Amino acid sequence: MSRYSKLHTLTATCLAFSVPCFAAENENTALALPSTAITSSSDNDPISLATALPAGSRLNLSALDTPASTSSISAEEIEGRNNRSVQDAVTRSPGITSVATPGNGNTALSARGFQGHGSVMTLFDGSRMYTGAGTQTFPVDPWMVERIDVIRGPASVLYGEGATGAVINVIPKKPFLGEIHNHLRLGYGSYDRQQLGLDSGGSLSERLSYRLTLNQQASNGWVDRGSSNSLAMSAALRFDASDTLSFTLAHERGDAEPMNYFGTPLIDGHYRDSLRKKNYNVRDDVQRYHDEWTRLNTDWTLSDSVSASNQLYYIKSRRHWRNAEDYTWDSSLGQLQRGSYLEIKHDQEQIGDRQSFTFDHSLFGLSSKTVVGAEYNRIRFGINSNSPYDDVGGDFVDPWNPAPGYFHSNSPTRPQTQSTTRTFALFAENRTQLSDRWSLVTGIRRDQNHIDRDNLVNGSRTDRSLSGGNWRAGLVFAVTDELSLYGQYSTSEDGVSDLVTLSPSQQNFDLTEAKQTEFGLKQLFWDGRGEWTLAAYHIVKNKLLVDNPVTHQKEQAGQQTSDGLEATLELALANQWHVSANASVVRAKYDDFEQTVNGQSVSRAGNRPSNVPRRTANLWLSKGLGYGVDAGMGLRYVDARYADTANTQTVPGFTVVDANLGWQMLPEVRLGLQVNNLLDRRYAATAHSGEQWLMGEPRSYFATVDYSF
Repeated sequence: MSRYSKLHTLTATCLAFSVPCFAAENENTALALPSTAITSSSDNDPISLATALPAGSRLNLSALDTPASTSSISAEEIEGRNNRSVQDAVTRSPGITSVATPGNGNTALSARGFQGHGSVMTLFDGSRMYTGAGTQTFPVDPWMVERIDVIRGPASVLYGEGATGAVINVIPKKPFLGEIHNHLRLGYGSYDRQQLGLDSGGSLSERLSYRLTLNQQASNGWVDRGSSNSLAMSAALRFDASDTLSFTLAHERGDAEPMNYFGTPLIDGHYRDSLRKKNYNVRDDVQRYHDEWTRLNTDWTLSDSVSASNQLYYIKSRRHWRNAEDYTWDSSLGQLQRGSYLEIKHDQEQIGDRQSFTFDHSLFGLSSKTVVGAEYNRIRFGINSNSPYDDVGGDFVDPWNPAPGYFHSNSPTRPQTQSTTRTFALFAENRTQLSDRWSLVTGIRRDQNHIDRDNLVNGSRTDRSLSGGNWRAGLVFAVTDELSLYGQYSTSEDGVSDLVTLSPSQQNFDLTEAKQTEFGLKQLFWDGRGEWTLAAYHIVKNKLLVDNPVTHQKEQAGQQTSDGLEATLELALANQWHVSANASVVRAKYDDFEQTVNGQSVSRAGNRPSNVPRRTANLWLSKGLGYGVDAGMGLRYVDARYADTANTQTVPGFTVVDANLGWQMLPEVRLGLQVNNLLDRRYAATAHSGEQWLMGEPRSYFATVDYSF
């Protein structure tokens, strides 16, 4: 079925669903859409520093009470800032940048000097899909998102190994009590981009409520043969069995075929704008992802001082790539050598359960709150591929007039490995109010991991148990009710590679270890119309894999340090002006890192890790213009990065400007216009390699019609 027929089918489905609901409602019950500009917030709306932020602690503390650098991004902010993906939204928060490539599912991020899924963890509704082979493909669609919470710095004490740089918790839209409300969106824009979205929710009975979101998107793409399409669905049903007991059954699904673009090659080390829209992939390329999450949440208030929460979940992911991924300029022939004809399939299933109990109690006569719990996961991960990729060379194509050709490889695609990973963790957190102004927040976690790995090619089998333990202690001083100072010390662990796909040689190594010291302040002012934060940190990560300078064998002797500052500012000014700004500076370097190059040991000490910019900044201005019209404009700045650990290949920095305009034409109807890359900047969003850049999208527009009923 073509993407156009899919879109038409979804349109019919949405209309069939919405028309009866509309007919059943009184015409006075229409729900006006929230403005896509931040000016929709009134002076009485809560500011995020004073609201609970689950990602920073299971104690349900506000940002002011959490001894860590945190932030929260609402659905209204995501819509109002032209964010097409979860990753676009997250990279507008301080210190988070994208390192997305097709190989990592277009989702990898960098934070505080550490990059990739092995150090920057993404959760969905508080649960983690374990990353295999460096890839994660869900969630990406922001239509189903209610809020995104971010905690920067080591968070293994909360979520286990793989969280040294940051943790991103994507919270989906949830069922709510009250009248049924529906939101329908139609969109069309540059490169034949299309969107059809539905968001519906409300009460079905006194104790039963639901939420349903559907979003279909398609585009012809801005590069040759760059079509893409996706369908995202989220459905949840909540049953309030009593005033103290509730059950929520939820299921999310994502099907995506993203634009199959592996980058623009450099010619003699230089970018050529004439190649910007060329696609050098093969004609029969494949990049296809299918993800499903099913969860049963149980929330039970046992008494005024004791509550319990349980989440049972099942996760499934199927991925398929078949592409020619590398394009290297041959100056002697004046052509590109196209190679790396790779076909890879991932088959992943995960089942897990997390149980926690929360106690409000007294500790040595002081007010205290404690969470204790346990978590179990079983992850099965299988890989089919044409490894060992022993094709030599490739074919040659004209850079300015590339012939697509077809996928070909002398290496057959076959089952390669199958692994089963079991993880078990015990965790506890506590907040004790030491005085009217001082509070102590502590946490501890113990993880036990066991990996069984079968090599399906030669029949061999390996297994390894890896254990870890982490803790955090933070002190918060409330100078006033709206100003707090904090300091914390925390630890974390990462695998030398992704835990569930460790090779036999990697299984011989321990988890890497990181320690962080952080200080900061957070303040609300102007009666809640403004807020600002400042954080300073120092992170040391040990046990990095390096090459022994004598034997040239891998050993855990490397070290990396990272020092930085992060600042944010939010202002709701007079005349419906709103300012949102943040900036970060990071100094990350290898202290001890050896690599073998052409048989010789080379030290990378003092070098900056790849894909880590020194400076980043974001700014968004919005203004209500009256008569239901509002406008916004944003700036995103990312400094230059290195594409290799030798620091010889540089990816230039960039500044991109986006803008939007909205008009609440009727109480039920809103028109919107988004313009991305307003100045049509040529920029490298990230690097596939030092000789191949993934370019950012040219200037584009997208017009929307939102109808609420």
